[in-house]
This record gives sequence, structure tokens and C-alpha cells, in this order.
Amino acid sequence: MDWESWLRNSAAPPSDHEDSKRERTEKQIRDALKSHEPLQDRDYVVYAKGSYANNTNVRLDYDVDIAVEYRGYFYSDLAFELEGMPDSSVGVVSSTDSYSVADFKRDIRLALEVAFGKSAVKPGRIAFRVREQKTTLPADVVPCWEYRRYDRIKNGEPVYHQGARIFPSSGWPINNYPGIQLENGKDKNSGFRTGGRYKRMTRALKRLQTRLVDDGLLEDSLPSYLIECLVYNVPDDSFGHSTYKADMRAVLARIFNSTLASGDWNDWHEVHELKYLFRGDCDWTHQQVHRLADAAWNEMGFE
Repeated sequence: MDWESWLRNSAAPPSDHEDSKRERTEKQIRDALKSHEPLQDRDYVVYAKGSYANNTNVRLDYDVDIAVEYRGYFYSDLAFELEGMPDSSVGVVSSTDSYSVADFKRDIRLALEVAFGKSAVKPGRIAFRVREQKTTLPADVVPCWEYRRYDRIKNGEPVYHQGARIFPSSGWPINNYPGIQLENGKDKNSGFRTGGRYKRMTRALKRLQTRLVDDGLLEDSLPSYLIECLVYNVPDDSFGHSTYKADMRAVLARIFNSTLASGDWNDWHEVHELKYLFRGDCDWTHQQVHRLADAAWNEMGFE
């Protein structure tokens, strides 16, 4: 097996053709919402998020995540670091806007159904899934709301991190930070840090996991976002070797050692660096990640 060639092919960024498909899909969703009268006077923004937006997608293997974020008001939390303030969820700031979460979700769904047909739109716990080749690429359309996390005071003024809040059909609200994730990923990938290898190794590891699952060598297929976070936590000096194989060896070794029971996995964080990766209510465990690193290491014949 020529692993160097395999890794270089797997790590390659999307082609211009693939990027144009993503852009067309985003435009199709945007046009569908814009044409729906109940949304025409509403304050919202539409943007791609996830692996396509962050340029870590693997050759059209993943759906396009399209966020539709309402900006008529915002939700916020006060973190424990905010001086002189108790922990609390502030919720909606003072606003006369009566447009509810249910209203926004309803109007997004109706807009998509009018544009693409009812049979093409399937409500999920978080997103409306548009399928059946009604868009250039399969799309997950995620209704969300502007969110601000206040966590310190600087020069007498509160400082906040801007993100988006998602209200699933069941369970607690989910806060994420796609803008911060995007900027942190660009910085990690920059020439003076990893020389572009961060995103290349992320794509290659995603493809390697798919290979392991398809061959029956790994039972769990971990989320694309988690793979991105794992590689993000690998120190910069693990990248930039003379070969891609040497880079992948260093990446897998770090992930393997850090997810041992005695490793530092509990201090690893998501790409936006505002939430720990393995603490609290997670959809994954460090043991699953350890099994992935172990299987990948053995598959590539490292010693």
C-alpha cells in the first residue's frame, strides 16, 4: 500500500467544481427563503457552516449545513467569570419582537416545502433535511438565533463571544460558535503554524475512518466535527514533516496517547475553544476516539 499517495489524495481540498456546487446549494436555499412572503420583512442571515464552510469536507461525502439565523433579538448567558454577576441564563433581551422560535421554524419549513416540494423536506431534531436531488447538494437547513456569551468585563464593559443558539425539537438548547470556529481553523491552518497541514490531515483522517468502518475494522463512525476538533488539539509541531505519512503518524500518536485513561483528553476543547470536548453531555467518548486512533495506527502499519 502506497500510503503517501493515498494520504495526499485523501487530504486534497475540494475542487473548484465542488466549491461551486456548495455555493449553488446555498443560493438555492437563500432564494427559497427570500421568496416566502412571511420571511420577507424578517431580520435573518443565511450562511454555510460545518465542514464545507471550514474547508475540511471530504469530496462531497457530507451534506451542506446551511444556518438560517434570526437577528430580530438575541439570547445570552452570563458565564461565571463575569465580575459581580451570578450565573444565569438571560434569555431574550428586552424586545418588542413577538416572533417566536416556533414561528421562525414554521416559516422556514413552509418556504422549503414551497420551493422543493413536501416530499423533499424532512424535519429532523435540529435541521430540515432537503433531499431527493432538489438542491445541487443534499442540505441540512438549521434554524438558529443570535447568541451571546458574556464572560468578562474589560474597561468597565462586558465582553461577549457571538455565536448561534439552536432549539432542538427535544432536549436542551445548543450553543455553537461557527464564526469563531471558522477563524480559529484558518489560524491553525496558516503557514506559520501548520503550513496548511491541519486541514489536510483532518480530511485524510476522515477518509481513513471511512475506510476502517467500510472494512469492518472499526465499529463506530465518529462525527465529522469531532475529527476536526481532534486534529485541532494536536500541537502545531506535529505538522510539517517531509511526508504526509510522517504527519499522520504524529497526529495519530498524539490522539492515541492523549485519550489513554491517564491522558490529557479531559482538557481538550472544541475548535472555537469555548467548550471542552469531552466534558458534560457529549455524543462521543474518549474511549471511542482511542479506538479510532488505535485502528488507524495499525491499518497504516506504524510501529
